[in-house]
Amino acid sequence: MLALPKLSSDVLEELKKSKNLLAFSAGSDSSALFFMLESLSIEFDIALVNYQTRKQSLEEEEYAKTIAKEFNKKCYTFTCRLQNNNFEHNARATRYNFFKQIIQEHSYDTLLTAHHLNDKLEWFLMQLSKGAGAVELSGMSEIEQNNNYKTIRPLLQVEKSEILEFLHVNKIKHFLDSSNQNKKYFRNKIREEFASSFCEQFSSGIKKSFKYLEKDKKRLLPELIEQNRKLYILKRDEDNLINIRGIDKIVKNLGVLLSSSMRDEVLKTKDCIVSSKIAISFSEDKIYICPVVNVTMDKKFKEKCRIEKIPAKIRPYLYSIL
Repeated sequence: MLALPKLSSDVLEELKKSKNLLAFSAGSDSSALFFMLESLSIEFDIALVNYQTRKQSLEEEEYAKTIAKEFNKKCYTFTCRLQNNNFEHNARATRYNFFKQIIQEHSYDTLLTAHHLNDKLEWFLMQLSKGAGAVELSGMSEIEQNNNYKTIRPLLQVEKSEILEFLHVNKIKHFLDSSNQNKKYFRNKIREEFASSFCEQFSSGIKKSFKYLEKDKKRLLPELIEQNRKLYILKRDEDNLINIRGIDKIVKNLGVLLSSSMRDEVLKTKDCIVSSKIAISFSEDKIYICPVVNVTMDKKFKEKCRIEKIPAKIRPYLYSIL
């Protein structure tokens, strides 16, 4: 087998000690990652969503089941049919809801995705075209902590050309999605006209730049002081731009996307509920974020919260998890 593309030591260390679930599509990237992990003796199972959008969708699902059985892995599948309106957004939401369900029901520690260096560059260029700051431009990270699992992207420093060479030399079966060539999708247009050739010529510098951006991103986000299930406590920064970036990231992790008007409302009131789901409250030196819960609290608990200066909107969720 061709020498494997180099994966970071941090990623390998995480994978060797975790129960891993691979988001599998039978496409080039996830198929390559499947066999790379297998070659590295990393334990994992796979999960696939069949949207029934193409004739080969059923073949892809059968292929996933076949190689899972061959390599003694569990294969979870979900079949659905979505409306064409805003398909990419709905497909992503459906896919990740399914993955989260499997992770919760079967106690997986990590979700592995096959995003690679070219994907990261495409995201960078898409955000750059819309107007974005350093945190947004940096995009996805190799290892990200979610509520009860980690998302790990082992190929994030690997070029697409390395993946294709690995597949070709080792004669690994995979499927091509023709929709990836359709320029009506903005990401495909960015890929075809800008990202692919740029990454091919300047990959070394791109990797270095993303490492610098990742370090900068950590400086531009508020410090997470504590997390207890879905209760997050951030250190309040003097700069509200840093505060709202941290809030935005956590609220997204809790399933809500903040609009511009929502962000303005959070910073204006410093004590509000967004989308009827998430409570956000500022104290003198902290920011509390948690799901909205309706529960009757006893007087002793309320008094303790008052003494410890825990905001009123946060107390019901805290009471519910203690």
